[in-house]
Amino acid sequence: MTDLPLEGKKGMWHDPGQTRPLASSVPRRPHLSKQAPSGGRQPATRARPEEKISRTMDGISRKHRILMVSDFFFPNFGGVESHIYYLSQCLLKLGHKVVVMTHAYGKRSGVRYVTGGLKVYYVPWRPFLMQNTVPTLFMTFPIIRTILIRERISVVHGHQAFSTLCHEALMHARTMGYKVVFTDHSLYGFADVGSIHMNKVLQFTLADIDQAICVSHTSKENTVLRSGICPEKVFMVRFIVGGDGPKRVRLEEMREKFSLQDRVEMLGAVPHAQVRSVLISGHIFLNSSLTEAFCIAILEAASCGLLTVSTRVGGVPEVLPDDMIVLAEPDPEDMVRAVKKAIDILPGIDPQTMHLRMKRLYSWDDVAKRTEIVYDRAMQSSDTNLLHRLPKYLSCGAWAGKLFCLVMILNYLVWCLLEFLQPTGDIEEVPDVIGPLHSQLHPVDDD
Repeated sequence: MTDLPLEGKKGMWHDPGQTRPLASSVPRRPHLSKQAPSGGRQPATRARPEEKISRTMDGISRKHRILMVSDFFFPNFGGVESHIYYLSQCLLKLGHKVVVMTHAYGKRSGVRYVTGGLKVYYVPWRPFLMQNTVPTLFMTFPIIRTILIRERISVVHGHQAFSTLCHEALMHARTMGYKVVFTDHSLYGFADVGSIHMNKVLQFTLADIDQAICVSHTSKENTVLRSGICPEKVFMVRFIVGGDGPKRVRLEEMREKFSLQDRVEMLGAVPHAQVRSVLISGHIFLNSSLTEAFCIAILEAASCGLLTVSTRVGGVPEVLPDDMIVLAEPDPEDMVRAVKKAIDILPGIDPQTMHLRMKRLYSWDDVAKRTEIVYDRAMQSSDTNLLHRLPKYLSCGAWAGKLFCLVMILNYLVWCLLEFLQPTGDIEEVPDVIGPLHSQLHPVDDD
């Protein structure tokens, strides 16, 4: 079966003169102590794997082997899915190896290659709520460990705070000593039960993270407050969001109530390939979000030459220059005022000029290069064993800290058991296909 091309979605410095030997990108696996764990042996490691990597990637400096992990990926469509896909494509162009891991979608299970030679593992877990898999803690460890070893991954990059697979993959990767990066795509509150629970889970995951990425300064502040992560570890990069939402039913009810069927058309989820056709049919783009970390829809609208009217929430004020957007408070009367103001200034808007400005301001290639800097910084962080990492979890709360420490100790023991049952040397590594070769691959299943 063939996959056709998918249509559609720590600091803030970097020393360009600072390089790192390629061999350093190979993670060193920490041990709980110098004594052998239960079973009488330490988790196995390969003899000098950096030599193999150097030969495979000869002539390429500071390149990474990246595993993107999230419950949200194609064929499901949304902002996170598009972000992972386009970022992966640009990283492939830069010469990095990128592999995606997500759960199975319907009959789509196993290993697939999509556009550009991007390899995707659709692991045999099924979603149970909003495309999220059931939390298992340790059940995903064997397959995640196998993928990490087979693909010789150097950096694990998890996406989305409410992705179960993301949290579990980052936890297992840290247990095995890999460098991990997390991207937060959402804003959360602090008062309701759901947010409190999610913030505690995020605090657990980010307690031992190497680097984190947020989509705006507002998103960074929100993530730092929710998780307690050091602000110097958080970067801003830009990403795509979109898709249907829970407010659609209320909008349809309002349309029916005021008999506006002939003036208001509800399209629902718009396929990515048709977004431009829909946008260029209008003149003003109205965004009435109550919370937004970034809002890619505004970028898409501005790129198509539309003047944007949006609520002044979250990271929205950071997205566009002041002359390309009219901001309003999240209040109906203020939104009406902003729309009237936009109508008045609309004759002075040149769609082609706006498109060219957006083309210079935002680029997926730029996002990939910024993310590349984050990976480089993650690889420079020091390696620590489990005994040094446990205090980080202990500081997460009086009872939660002890629980998190227990989970990580159990996770370490599970890793030792897996190494005993199937040593690392017994897992076959897959050959690398990096750089220009990706453009020569046809999307096919990996047998």
